Amino acid sequence: MTSAEDTTKDPSDRSDLPGPADPADPSGQGGSGPGGYAAARLRLLSEEPRSGPSRRSALAALTDGWLAALFTTAARESGVAGAALVAVGGYGRAELSPRSDLDLLLLHDGKASAGALARLADRIWYPVWDLGLALDHSVRTPAEVRKAAAEDLKVQLGLLDARPVAGDLGLVAGTRTAVLADWRNHAVRRLPELHALCRERAGHSGELRFLLEPDLKEARGGLRDITALRAVAASWLADAPREGLAEARRRLLDTRDALHLVTGRASDRLSLQEQDQVAARLGLPGADALLREVYEAARVVAYAGDVTWREVGRVLRARAARPRLRGLLGSRNSGPAERAPLAEGVVEQDGEAVLALAARPERDPVLPLRLGAAAAQAGLPVSPHAVRRLAGQARPLPVPWPAEAREQLVTLLGAGEPTVAVWEALEAEGLISRLLPDWERVRCRPQRNPVHTWTVDRHLVETAVRASVMTRRVGRPDLLLTAALLHDIGKGWPGDHSEVGETIARDMAVRIGFDRADAEVLATLVRHHLLLIDTATRRDLDDPATVRSVAEAVGTAGTLELLHALTEADALATGPAAWSAWRAALVADLVRRVAAVLDGGPAAVPGSPAAAAPGTEQERLAVEALRTGEPVLTLLTRQEEDAAVGVELVVAVPDQDGILPAVAGVLALHRLTVRTADLRLLELPERLGEALVLRWRVAAEYGSLPEAARLRADLVRALDGSLDVPSRLADREAAYPRRRGVVPPPPRVTVIPDVTSVATVLEVRAPDAVGLLHRIGRALENSGVRVRSAHVSTLGANAVDALYVTTAEGKPLAPAEAMTLAATLQSALS
Repeated sequence: MTSAEDTTKDPSDRSDLPGPADPADPSGQGGSGPGGYAAARLRLLSEEPRSGPSRRSALAALTDGWLAALFTTAARESGVAGAALVAVGGYGRAELSPRSDLDLLLLHDGKASAGALARLADRIWYPVWDLGLALDHSVRTPAEVRKAAAEDLKVQLGLLDARPVAGDLGLVAGTRTAVLADWRNHAVRRLPELHALCRERAGHSGELRFLLEPDLKEARGGLRDITALRAVAASWLADAPREGLAEARRRLLDTRDALHLVTGRASDRLSLQEQDQVAARLGLPGADALLREVYEAARVVAYAGDVTWREVGRVLRARAARPRLRGLLGSRNSGPAERAPLAEGVVEQDGEAVLALAARPERDPVLPLRLGAAAAQAGLPVSPHAVRRLAGQARPLPVPWPAEAREQLVTLLGAGEPTVAVWEALEAEGLISRLLPDWERVRCRPQRNPVHTWTVDRHLVETAVRASVMTRRVGRPDLLLTAALLHDIGKGWPGDHSEVGETIARDMAVRIGFDRADAEVLATLVRHHLLLIDTATRRDLDDPATVRSVAEAVGTAGTLELLHALTEADALATGPAAWSAWRAALVADLVRRVAAVLDGGPAAVPGSPAAAAPGTEQERLAVEALRTGEPVLTLLTRQEEDAAVGVELVVAVPDQDGILPAVAGVLALHRLTVRTADLRLLELPERLGEALVLRWRVAAEYGSLPEAARLRADLVRALDGSLDVPSRLADREAAYPRRRGVVPPPPRVTVIPDVTSVATVLEVRAPDAVGLLHRIGRALENSGVRVRSAHVSTLGANAVDALYVTTAEGKPLAPAEAMTLAATLQSALS
């Protein structure tokens, strides 16, 4: 709150301060001096076993006593009367965390001289600085306070929580009354400014409840939003929903207290490396439990914010329209707002879906779902009062659900984007967990994979939103939408979430009212919701065994159709790194092949985008490579494809040792990020021989793509040994920036059994790093195995590579040899 009127000198200038007194009691105020205060503060922070409101209040009271003693002594020595020391902001609310700033206002009546005010301020500020406490300070008259508040919204918000610490209480009371009156008188103008400030902050800091390293103060749903809600309430124009808000505030403040003690600094960002320690300080079992508590608190705050700002908008619109209505209607009363029917027991009023006057929740158990479906279809928010009434009065649905309840759920899920807000409104009052008890396990559950944008529960709803635009592609839209909602329901339980989810989904489907046959289809979709994307990106689609295994798992053409749509919806709802035009093409090709098998056709279907069929560009390059005996490559850019995937690089080389590490190393040296890759041996007609065709999707880390001629020249040098790729990559890796304190999980190499009879399949999962593919290729070459095909996929910071390897004679490895190779490769990568 520093202002132009601040009379405080620079902290380094101590020319007019008295010399040091007793170090244990510098101020002569007994235990209230800096030494006594510091010791008492340390005892308070170390002796209290848990963070909580009582410790924050005790810390604020302790600080009040110390500052009051400083002020009293300083005011007497400086001869200043008509002044007061005022706590504002978080200190004004008595919410002092261990490393919180002290927000202080030295309020005066303007009668003292500038020199006397400076001496008074110095004798308060310097002891605070001496203890290493952060201080936000200002010296103002009441008129200057009001002027600063009118010019700076953040100053205004801090002053709304002003609290006297010492001095002239009447001066503080009068100023505080004037500030509150100004806030209420100008609320029509200031509240939209505050809302814009909240939106801007949310756009910069993100949503607290979905971040792996959230900012507890600045992110949407954090402590700043709670302060904004208090300001709205102080305006008397609207009020926030109170249910759970105080508890949410306590959780966020407790977490910040623990974070301050763990880090030893005034940090509001809950970093990954500190979450376990913070959880331990709060008595929680681990980082996931901590994040879930934080997410639940943020959800309550964000929902309260949505409801409050909607009410503010309604009030402001009504106030703006009132003069026009008076002019049009004269003295006549316009009467109550019109209520337009939406569904049985549901009407629209004032831009919200509300319960009809004749609605009887205690007699109509389907009403919560009918309200949600009607609101989502109309694109309206749900009245919080209606949801609260339903939570208190609605009877449970019978099990299995009646047909209408199931239809209303499907209608809600199929409404598109409006589904999200309606679902969260129902969830805020516990209606979703009451309808679907297993939902409680995934509610606000964090996902540690940075590829995921959302928590588990929000991801499931987002998947349904994505699936809603695909309902016309499938014969059973109801099954698609329900599977979208349930596909990750197993993540709330130990074990493989797909396997666990299969059982849960089957039981939930029966509960919802689907017959046994439909329940089995839903169980299959949940069990295999990752099957298509994993197979398409990590398996050899030209191997008939791959296609047959998928066909056996899916069972029917109708299930395949649903699984295809669910795969796309799931990936789109995961995040931008999970789906692309390239992955879509691979999945579509796999679906086409599996559909042919289910229709009685062969497993091998020509025309795959990953295969080099006769007459294609890949075959032309392979022929040229065999005739010249040198590598041939081309860079292809297709405008219609997802720009985030980059461009396609096709390399054809006569079959020889060292190709995979050479190409991968050259790409890394040219700072090309590999999005996906495919390697296969191509047999050409007319006895031309065999050539390796490598098809890569790459993107430049920064800048533009290198020229194809430069890539080819370096590849030739890498193959003939004149370019020392390993040492060049080692130099790059040594200079590669790493996040301090973050240790990535170790690489893992596993043998995947029963995938194919023609090769051994190794799966490598490792943090994506400079030259990772090069190291994989070198390790395999040194082990004396041949790479039949490689399928590379990069998701965010992680790489998942599937390698089809054989002996030098082209046969699968023996089980013991395969395990030894996996261990060797894992050691090389570690």
